[in-house]
Amino acid sequence: MSNLVIRVVSHAAEKFLIQAIRYQVFQVEQGVDTVLEFDGQDEAAIHLLAHLNDEPVGTARIRLLSDQLAKIERVAVLSNCRGQGVGKRLMEEAIVFLNTKNIPEIKVNAQLYVKDFYQKLGFEQRGEVFEEAGILHIEMRLRSL
Repeated sequence: MSNLVIRVVSHAAEKFLIQAIRYQVFQVEQGVDTVLEFDGQDEAAIHLLAHLNDEPVGTARIRLLSDQLAKIERVAVLSNCRGQGVGKRLMEEAIVFLNTKNIPEIKVNAQLYVKDFYQKLGFEQRGEVFEEAGILHIEMRLRSL
């Protein structure tokens, strides 16, 4: 998909685009409380922004939890762009970015219904199903190096 561009962006510079995508996906579609979604972690995180045909359509957030572990979270793609590989490319770009930072392990708290998506990217289930923001999740890990 040559008209898809994914960049690491400054949260300060792209805050409104990032928030608009996450608001639509998490608050409007999934009913996640705004306080849970916008948790005060954005300013210290690394953000990816996906543009399809020059329109912002997806985002992901990376938090470095230690020099050995990072967490990819808040992966969101607008509904009209799903099924076109945007989410997969966001994840692939996030993994490549973390590899360049020599972070050996990546974790996601995957919504249970998209567990297979993460498994296809090489993530493996850890632990038991748990509820977060009223949605069932499973922790998944990937050894990235």
